[in-house]
Amino acid sequence: MTVIDRLRPFVQKVSSTRGFAKVAPHVIPVMDRVVHRLSGGKVLLSAQMLPGVVLTAVGAKSGLPRRTPLACMPEDGGTFVLVGSNFGRTDHPAWTANLLRHPEAEVSWKGRDIPVTAELLVGDARAAAWGELLRFWPPYAAYAARIEREIRLFRLTPR
Repeated sequence: MTVIDRLRPFVQKVSSTRGFAKVAPHVIPVMDRVVHRLSGGKVLLSAQMLPGVVLTAVGAKSGLPRRTPLACMPEDGGTFVLVGSNFGRTDHPAWTANLLRHPEAEVSWKGRDIPVTAELLVGDARAAAWGELLRFWPPYAAYAARIEREIRLFRLTPR
């Protein structure tokens, strides 16, 4: 068992807290952007615990490219599921509005840039993905329990 495997239950418990939700959005993306840039797109610090991508999507309001490091759930077949949990905060994260308005995007995954098309999951497809996500990273249940909005889920399919 690796150190990461031993730390995972502790990290899951901490990441389920309201305090984490207040601090993490200001710290984790900044660290991820720096490490991703310094590693030539090969490393995301947060991906040591949970797989991650850097999403580049066109801004819904600005029309400018926006780069956002995000946790993801890779699926068989090369697709990814992104979770608009926003660390359990009340508002949808901005990147979800970007994908709703401009579903053609790109992800950086392990040093490779992959053009993708985003699909908002609804109905049975969302329910199935949500069940898989809770097995993959249980803290998502804590995020959902403390907010009134439905967390947006997107499946990214390579084009």
